Amino acid sequence: MNLLRRCLVPSALAVLALALAGCINTPLPKLDRSMPAHWRNATGAPARPPVDLHAWWKAFHDPLLDRLVDRALHDNPDVAIAREHLRAARALYGDRMAPLRPQLNLHTANPIDPDASASYFVIGFDSSWELGLFGRGQATDRIASGHYLDAVATLRAARVSLVAEVARDLVRLRTAQRQVRLLGHIVQARRRQVVLTHKRVQLRLSSEAELTRARAALETARAALAAPRMQVDAAAHQLALLLGRSEPDPTWLTSASLPKLGPHGPIAAPAALLRSRPGIAQAEAQVVATAGQLGIARADMYPRIGLGASMLWSANIATYKHNSGTNAIATVGPLIQIPLFDWGMRVSHKVAQGHLLKAAVLNYRKAVLTGVAEVETALGNLQQQRRREQATEAACAAWKQASATQDTRRHLGLSSDLDGADIRIARARAEIQLASARSDRDLAYIALYKALGGAPPLPSRDDSVASARRSTR
Repeated sequence: MNLLRRCLVPSALAVLALALAGCINTPLPKLDRSMPAHWRNATGAPARPPVDLHAWWKAFHDPLLDRLVDRALHDNPDVAIAREHLRAARALYGDRMAPLRPQLNLHTANPIDPDASASYFVIGFDSSWELGLFGRGQATDRIASGHYLDAVATLRAARVSLVAEVARDLVRLRTAQRQVRLLGHIVQARRRQVVLTHKRVQLRLSSEAELTRARAALETARAALAAPRMQVDAAAHQLALLLGRSEPDPTWLTSASLPKLGPHGPIAAPAALLRSRPGIAQAEAQVVATAGQLGIARADMYPRIGLGASMLWSANIATYKHNSGTNAIATVGPLIQIPLFDWGMRVSHKVAQGHLLKAAVLNYRKAVLTGVAEVETALGNLQQQRRREQATEAACAAWKQASATQDTRRHLGLSSDLDGADIRIARARAEIQLASARSDRDLAYIALYKALGGAPPLPSRDDSVASARRSTR
């Protein structure tokens, strides 16, 4: 009968545990995933093959940019830091349910009798198993899943930002190099103006004031070279930082043409923003983790129930030489911790976690709205920069035609070299404006795909989130 009773008690507790396990469940709040039916600022975009969101920078058709992106994704410090954080989160996620699994401990002690007549050596094992009832197991799983999903989204955010920064700095580097070359042409033209004006002064065809103005214009043109040269140096060092290098590669400083942005294809559908933008994924992970914290707060309102067992051996150290026997004690039974009175702290904690969950849901919606606003703004900027580029191209073409006409008039003796210098300066300034317009167009394109969350997909070892997402449902 005693044996039957010993078997029935644990069995009854196990059945009770299974019955209580599903009694309390904290459902995840429904997230507002509504998106606009289409992008308002993309309605007039021509139909072209879509740009790959995972390789959008290849639209620049720049082999150097492709190499820099690949190298940066491998060597960038911020990406490496985020990758280590993800590995740490993965290690913790793999053992997320360990606190609710059976635990086994070994311990020793050397108690002394109060009358100091005997001293004992005690060694034993104790085992405990908290059953994770009243939603505690589900909540524990959600907290770990939320932290893991947040680490994945943080790594994606680092990669998205990195690709955009590499492309942006290369565009700025090439634009500054182009401006240096064009400003050099202006300096040459200004120097020619000084020479010609000096000859005219000698021939008493111009005044000293005109020569002074020509020399001032020359010095102004020389001074203008400082800004783009500093931009070249800053962009090169920023690229080196992004690639985890201490100094720029000398080949980057070799003057080259601007990246050629190909035809712009339609951007991703609005709904794809939810899957690609890291900020939205981070907000969703926060909702999952906060829901887990609320589940823990609710579970704390109820008893903590588990099973425990222990085995202890003791020996009297003073008499051990004369008595080799030991005393053994074994225990097994339920472990119950019932909260009775704590001045309302558990209730306050549950209420607070409920409000934090509502805040996390609102933050998710804000992340969606922020993503939509950034994409719409980037689309509008890209359209305006395209129009600016077209107008500037027309101005450059007009100045090019004027320069050709001036050369013809000079060969025919109908115009002077001094007049030709003014035309060349105006043409160089128009080309500087065109380079700036194309640079701003490229930067708007980069900002668009950064807002969309465009970056290479994470390797499978860094993006194994299927189990984490399943556990959050």
